Amino acid sequence: MPQGKPAGVPCVQLDDDMRCRIFGQPDRPAVCSGLQPSAEMCGPPGDGRHAMQWLTRLERETAPAPARS
Repeated sequence: MPQGKPAGVPCVQLDDDMRCRIFGQPDRPAVCSGLQPSAEMCGPPGDGRHAMQWLTRLERETAPAPARS
């Protein structure tokens, strides 16, 4: 996504199983390869919803402030 990925929009590189199509490839964005999973982020094994909620909160908390007019 040349202009970045808006918060709340799934990455275009995710397949139907929510797995990265470019995992381990050199063109994978640094922000993705720098994100290290943790128990806090992933939650209980097999609970993908927890991880998605964590990532959604992270996106919301790090989103740029709206431009002021």
